[in-house]
Amino acid sequence: MTRLISAWRALTPEQRLAAGASGALFVTMFLPWYQQNAVVNAPRTTPLQSRNLNAFQVFSFVEAAVLLVAVAVLYLLFARGERRSFQLPGGDGSVVFAAGVWTALLLVLRLFDKPGITSHGVAANVGIQWGIFFALAAAGLLVAAGSRMRAGQSTIGRRPEPPHVHRPRHPSPPPATPPRRISRRPVAAAEATDQLSFEDTPAELEDAPSSD
Repeated sequence: MTRLISAWRALTPEQRLAAGASGALFVTMFLPWYQQNAVVNAPRTTPLQSRNLNAFQVFSFVEAAVLLVAVAVLYLLFARGERRSFQLPGGDGSVVFAAGVWTALLLVLRLFDKPGITSHGVAANVGIQWGIFFALAAAGLLVAAGSRMRAGQSTIGRRPEPPHVHRPRHPSPPPATPPRRISRRPVAAAEATDQLSFEDTPAELEDAPSSD
C-alpha cells in the first residue's frame, strides 16, 4: 500500500488522470453491461426471464481486450511512479492515447454486435445496459489523458527558440578608412646651413667694400 501511495504522488496530473480513467474502466466491468431476456415454456416458471450480466459473465474477445487495456495502463503508470526507465514506441502518451481509442472502438462495436447468449438451451435476446456506457465514458477519458500526456511530452522535448535579432534590410556601408598621415622627414642641420649660406651669399657680396 505504501508503494502505491508513493507511486501516486510521483505521477504528474496527466498521468493521474490516465490512472483514474483506467481504474474506472476496470470498475465498470463489474457493472451490468447486458440484459438477457428469454422466453421459457416450462410449468411453474415465469414465461419471460430477464437478468443483468456484467462483462465477466459474458467474457469474449472484446471484454478480454478491455480488461487487458485497463490492467496494462495501470501497470505502466505504476512503473513510472516508481521511476522505472524503459522506452515505448511514441512515448507513454501515445500508448495511452492508442489504448483509449482501441477500447472505445471495441465498445462501440459491442453496442451493435451483441454477444450471443443461450439459457438452458434456449436462445435469449440480449440488450444493452447502462454499465457499458460508463465504460465508454472511461475510455473517452483515457483518450483525453493520453492526448494531454502527449502534449506535455512535446512541450518538454521542444528546444527553446533563439531570441529574435532585428536585422536591417539594407546592410550598412563599411566604416570609412581613416586618412593616412604623411610623415615628414626632419631636415638635417647640415642641409639647413647649406641652404641658408647659399641664400645669403648675394647679400654679403653687395655689402662688401670694393677694391677700387
